[in-house]
Amino acid sequence: MARRNFLTQGSRLLTGGLLLSAMPMSSALAASALPTPLIIDTDPGADDVIALLLALSARDQLDVRALTTVAGNVQLRYTSRNARMVREWANRPDVPVYAGCDRPMLRTPIYAAEVHGAEGVTGVKIFEPKQALAKGDAVQYLIDTLLAAKPQSMTIVTLGPQTNLAMALIENPGIRQGVKEIVMMGGAHFNGGNITPAAEFNVFADPHASDVVFKSGLPITVIPLDVTHKMLTSPERIERLRKIGNQAGKIAADILDAYVEHDIKQYGLPGGPVHDATTIGYLLRPELFKGRMVNVEVDTREGLTFGQTMADYYHAAKRPENARWITEGDTQGFFDLLTVQLAKLP
Repeated sequence: MARRNFLTQGSRLLTGGLLLSAMPMSSALAASALPTPLIIDTDPGADDVIALLLALSARDQLDVRALTTVAGNVQLRYTSRNARMVREWANRPDVPVYAGCDRPMLRTPIYAAEVHGAEGVTGVKIFEPKQALAKGDAVQYLIDTLLAAKPQSMTIVTLGPQTNLAMALIENPGIRQGVKEIVMMGGAHFNGGNITPAAEFNVFADPHASDVVFKSGLPITVIPLDVTHKMLTSPERIERLRKIGNQAGKIAADILDAYVEHDIKQYGLPGGPVHDATTIGYLLRPELFKGRMVNVEVDTREGLTFGQTMADYYHAAKRPENARWITEGDTQGFFDLLTVQLAKLP
């Protein structure tokens, strides 16, 4: 498509250094009188479902303006349907869902059906949601919304490959004016990868897009495997969700029961990580998390380290800091938050 052809050329321009100087880094969501305007870019995916339920439950803190979908864990037709299913479960017809990119910018598409199932969600009944996708595409929605936004007002959470955001940045770099902060689930440093020895899936699925985002000069907070592999479920934590007694609690518990089996077997962990939901936990309760400012670069060279996020955690290279890298989180505090919030949904 025309936009794809432009991207192939534009990504080389943008990553070649034609960027404005870095904006000052901001902190995560702070307590304020008004909910924070938020766009969630997502590829549901079981852990995305938990993240979306958590975000849509928090009307008092998060003003979710839209869900934008991207191919990642599964193909775009499934991620777009799954996002609309979550919207229906949460009874949030006010939140539009825009379908975005159906493939990475440059690399061959990959998916994670072995983790999330062939259609992205297991443990619950799949259905066709009543409410349709919003008209238009996700990239144009990002461009239009961020250009019209008040300066540095919009928070963007990316839960999958960052193709949509990178496309928007390439097509109209002026959108940076509207961004307050990007909070991404992706990458790994101390933990190693979960799709290759060096790379985490979301970045590996489109490293060229993540390269664009990290070079954008925008404030970025990274929730990597370094912390998500410590924020683990347990049978007791899942059962607490089920005992809420509402639809959302049961759905979350059923999905997690099915989803965590893969990672428990794969990594020998005592529980399963709910990767993407930690981004929303960070926004709602930033005091539960710890990290530091670092320089992050993405390896886009073909080879064993393709898709690796090289986080200069000890400032050895003395390059400018461009992201806050989270390494610690209060696991019980996060699951307590999740339980309290999901109780607010139907």
